Amino acid sequence: MITAERGSGQVHGMTANSFSSVSLDPLLLLICVAQQAQLLPLIKAKKCFGVNILKQEQESISRYFAQTEENAKVEAELGIRYRWSPGGIPLLEDALVHFACGVVGSYIAGDHTIFIAEVQGVEIYDGEPLLYFRGNYRRIAR
Repeated sequence: MITAERGSGQVHGMTANSFSSVSLDPLLLLICVAQQAQLLPLIKAKKCFGVNILKQEQESISRYFAQTEENAKVEAELGIRYRWSPGGIPLLEDALVHFACGVVGSYIAGDHTIFIAEVQGVEIYDGEPLLYFRGNYRRIAR
């Protein structure tokens, strides 16, 4: 899930189907955002975003942020809360992994913009990742 500030103390989130590692030195990653996505102008304006890897029990949060409409009541019911990185990047509380990212480049590619970002901070917590593969949410087999 990608998070970005949409106003003072307000956060917009979007479920992304993937992100990619670009470089280990410096630590860079990339995300692709559709041209019509509400997230696009927010990342362009702020030049930063959070990547939040969800836990396997957070499927309902992933489904919620895959929609285009946000609703404060639904977010409260789902227990969605945010905190801010030291650099002012919003991150989803209780995620498995947080990456706080600063944009270093962007490229239009068809109907998406590719953002390359330097990772400013990483936090890893206990749990199993939420996986989405071949059109369904999955679990890692033991």
